[in-house]
Amino acid sequence: MAWLWLTLAGLLEVVWAVGLKYTDGFTRLLPSAITFAAMVASVYFLALAVRTIPIGTGYAVWTGIGAVGVAILGMVLFDEPRTLLRIGSILLIVAGIAGLKLVTPI
Repeated sequence: MAWLWLTLAGLLEVVWAVGLKYTDGFTRLLPSAITFAAMVASVYFLALAVRTIPIGTGYAVWTGIGAVGVAILGMVLFDEPRTLLRIGSILLIVAGIAGLKLVTPI
């Protein structure tokens, strides 16, 4: 169950990080409320996950999911660069996340 909580926490990190773009400096109420709720929920599920998963692994996977998700959505939603080096770097993060999952005895 801990890995499910961690995955959910990472996905919610993507929501709040992308949500920041839509808050306009927290001047827009609905995007700001969604972003804040996703922040709180993300940290809550991370806290549940690290009850079982080592904190170093949990935090690295949480930020990795967030980084990969935001980078991909940045390319899709905000027309950020889609270079081979950028995509390769994202794949390296994914490999790191998978590696941490494989070597964590939980």
